[in-house]
Amino acid sequence: MKLVVKLFILSLVVILALAENEPVEPPDDVGPDAEKETDIEVEEIPYVTPRPIGNTYIAEHFDDREGVEKRWIPSEAKKDGAEDSVAKYDGKWAIEEAEKNGLNGDLGLVLKSKAHHHAIASRLDKPFLFDNKPFILQYEVRFQNGQECGGAYLKLLSQVPDMDLRSFHDKTPYTLMFGPDKCGNDHKLHFIFRHRNPKNGSFEEKHWKRATSVPKLDDVFKDKKPHLFTLIINPDNKFEVLMDKQSVYKGNLLEDFNPPVNPEAEIDDPTDIKPANWDEREKIPDPTATKPDDWDEDAPRQMVDPNARKPSGWLDNEPELIPDPNAEKPVDWDDEMDGEWEPPLITNPKCEKVGCGKWKPPMIDNPKYKGKWRPPLIDNPNYKV
Repeated sequence: MKLVVKLFILSLVVILALAENEPVEPPDDVGPDAEKETDIEVEEIPYVTPRPIGNTYIAEHFDDREGVEKRWIPSEAKKDGAEDSVAKYDGKWAIEEAEKNGLNGDLGLVLKSKAHHHAIASRLDKPFLFDNKPFILQYEVRFQNGQECGGAYLKLLSQVPDMDLRSFHDKTPYTLMFGPDKCGNDHKLHFIFRHRNPKNGSFEEKHWKRATSVPKLDDVFKDKKPHLFTLIINPDNKFEVLMDKQSVYKGNLLEDFNPPVNPEAEIDDPTDIKPANWDEREKIPDPTATKPDDWDEDAPRQMVDPNARKPSGWLDNEPELIPDPNAEKPVDWDDEMDGEWEPPLITNPKCEKVGCGKWKPPMIDNPKYKGKWRPPLIDNPNYKV
């Protein structure tokens, strides 16, 4: 029933929009004395807080203001490596309805401070262990005022004893990071997980290779509409990324990330040294070649065209440039300050048809030019790969 009501409203809006642009002739039975139709009342769609189904670790709809303030803790930390004036996570948060086209009572977590660091965290109902069950992360984002530089991504923090969420910052250990991010013309859908090396216990971030090539991701930052992001990770290391319930990529944690989880089976020996007699030249000059007797290295690349003749009517005694006869000395010209005034030079009109000045034959490529002789290259018998 809700779907039917929504479609009816959409159709009504389209009809009204067309009526504003194109005049429509009234029906025959409609005149100045006709009874006016009453306004159509459209039933308002009531908002009801969704109830999670199945085994959830956190389900937050931000509809309970008091509860949200208890569950979600804003960070009071500082960003490492930044100046004190901009290092604080002092961006303000609020629980509000969408500015446009929202449902009454449908609240969301809103960033209120422009050009400030924002960070806020909440604890899961219980820790999630990546063992034999699928992991599903899904949340809705709406850049209702557009976006210039910033992200709306989530981090699944690693379990640490006695963690104080008020100290949450960019270096806080996390297990997984997912969500859209943009700055300038660069945009991406982050999918990063921190992998523990079983050999030495060190952690390394693994970045999804396709983060910058998600179709239509740029629209998310411009259309000011809500968008649903979903990440599914299965126990067999297969994963799927969805945007607005549409699958955008299916892959494998072991194949689609950089640097790879499993290193190469073999690597270059870091202690190896190139032998002193190692020859890397694939080709070498032929040591048996000799310069031909008729090879003239001194012959110029170009020469005077011996067949050229001075055009008939060439004006040898006419200059190519002459003073402009129409030029006038500026009224503010001061001979003492500016020197003797001379009119600017222009092309001599007498030279336009044939030519003027001293005639010189043109230069052409020298057919005997060969340049410096070099022996041809041959395969190097000592070449080693």
